[in-house]
Amino acid sequence: MNYLPAWQAENESVNMKYPKEVRAYCPKCKTHTVHKVKLASKGKARPLAMGNRKHERKLLGHGGKRAGEKTVKKQGKRQKIMLECPVCKKKQERVIGTRTKKKLELNA
Repeated sequence: MNYLPAWQAENESVNMKYPKEVRAYCPKCKTHTVHKVKLASKGKARPLAMGNRKHERKLLGHGGKRAGEKTVKKQGKRQKIMLECPVCKKKQERVIGTRTKKKLELNA
C-alpha cells in the first residue's frame, strides 16, 4: 500500500487542466488568432543516434567492478502542447509551466 501524507495524496491524481483553444500569436501570420491545442507526442526513436549507440555499448560485456551507484531523484517531465493556427495551419510548440509530475488534461 502507498502511504502518503494527506496533502500529497489528494494532489497525486490531480491533472493540470488546459483549454482546447487558446488565443496566441502566430509568427507566420504575425497576428493573434485562436489556436487549436493538442498534446505534443514523442517523435520516432532513431536507432543510430549517438545516445542509443552509447547505451548499447554500455550493455555489452559482464559489467565489471563498479562502486554502488547513487540513487537519483526522478525529475518531472515538461508538459508540452502543440498550437495550430487555423489560418495558415502552422504548428508551434509551447511548454506549460516547468517540470512536473502532473499530467496535462485538455478540457472544453
